[in-house]
Amino acid sequence: MFQLFHLTPGQGGSLQQQLREQIASAILNGNIPLDSPLPSSRKLAQQLNVARNTVVLAYEHLLDDGYLIARERSGYYVNPDILNGQVKAEVPAGADGELDDNCPPDWDLRFKLRPSQQTNIVKPRDWQKYDYPFIYGQFDASLFPTVNWRECCRDAVSGPAISDWAADRVDNDDPLLVEQIRTRLLPRRGVWASADQILVTVGAQQSLYTIAKLLLDKQSTIGLEDPGYVDIRNIASLNPSQIKPIPVDQDGMLVDERLSDCDIVYTTPSHQCPTTVTMPIERRYELLRRANEDDFLIIEDDYESETNFKSNPIPALKSLDKNDRVLYIGSLSKTLAPGLRLGYLVGPAELIKEARALRRLMVRHPAANNQRSVALFLERGYHDSLIMNITRNYQTRWRAMDEALTKHLPESHNLPTFGGSCFWVKGPEGLDADELRCRAREHSILIESGAVHFLDDEPPKNYFRLGYSSISTDRIEPGIAKLAELIHEMT
Repeated sequence: MFQLFHLTPGQGGSLQQQLREQIASAILNGNIPLDSPLPSSRKLAQQLNVARNTVVLAYEHLLDDGYLIARERSGYYVNPDILNGQVKAEVPAGADGELDDNCPPDWDLRFKLRPSQQTNIVKPRDWQKYDYPFIYGQFDASLFPTVNWRECCRDAVSGPAISDWAADRVDNDDPLLVEQIRTRLLPRRGVWASADQILVTVGAQQSLYTIAKLLLDKQSTIGLEDPGYVDIRNIASLNPSQIKPIPVDQDGMLVDERLSDCDIVYTTPSHQCPTTVTMPIERRYELLRRANEDDFLIIEDDYESETNFKSNPIPALKSLDKNDRVLYIGSLSKTLAPGLRLGYLVGPAELIKEARALRRLMVRHPAANNQRSVALFLERGYHDSLIMNITRNYQTRWRAMDEALTKHLPESHNLPTFGGSCFWVKGPEGLDADELRCRAREHSILIESGAVHFLDDEPPKNYFRLGYSSISTDRIEPGIAKLAELIHEMT
């Protein structure tokens, strides 16, 4: 029985937790006989080379959870009740051999959609192990407000809080979170909305997917920035709908007659994805004017609005809209944590009603305990403090990136004026950024090649994106220097 358990310090939780989980797993898998006592705490501790108290606490925890029963002067045994209800696969007499095991379904014929075959941005899961992670969209653990977040999570699972959110909410969101979005997050961008105009989503992607499902069909045309955000292109392709590329210049998406036959236009005006340019207010008014005249809707993805380095930022497109043509998407992925998967959609009450009904069929609503934790985090002002801390750190890295690129790759980039967390870099003519990405990874440098962002079948290959949200300031200059060396070797 000793061979069932192997503890590894520093991995998978504490030693006590590892032991507890391994014993529970062994019980459920039927590896521990019901009539045999578990090893004494002293013997098991000696065998595993851990403190006896570690084993004692693990046994007591499993006793409390119903996995074990204690027999006086005999020790701990598996509680047979914990195994009740488990299915036992027994073959009826005479049935053996009647089922053909060579008749799997032909999945190639059955799939109606193959989203796995779409072109996507792929990020290494072990990105934190790299020396120079110029990876976009990840967060810096050193900036994460662990103490404040833990406090909010703890309070969200107090007795009264659980009684409040644990009941079936059907398709409703946490009213405290909706109120915080309405009164704290949106006013920062000049947006005012009532509660029935806000839907909490599982990140910005669910907002985009919901809008596409409700408002696009085969006859619809959606105008997408080119280069632009990969996920909205793939979402629009799945519906499917007609995709119309709209070029981007130094002021963001071009606003001209190309928009006239669109049903919806998707744009990232505050910090264009991926070029980082900001749409000036004059062009924003022109976009709204054309939306009214040509009768199309606008999806505004304000994905990096909080990480703003301007003291007087340009207001959101939604704040200028007087005719409910702008559907506003925000999230907490770029501030609190991307893994939290919490965002919000703001639009006319008629749209939110249908979006809520569609969301109910997918996930009903985002996890209520997470909604309450985030609501408390916002209500207590922790998010405002976090934004200040992130902005201060990002601005330092932003300057370091600009200085390093200017020094080692002159004339390769334009400084993002709005803020954000990345640079869009144009390498020398003839550079293959995909090949550069592979070579850089061999030198512990992570970058994102830019070709995936273009709608053209033959996109330019010399663009790449450098994020600075997850790399410390002192590593930026040496990382860019090493990257520049690789580029010079390749061109």
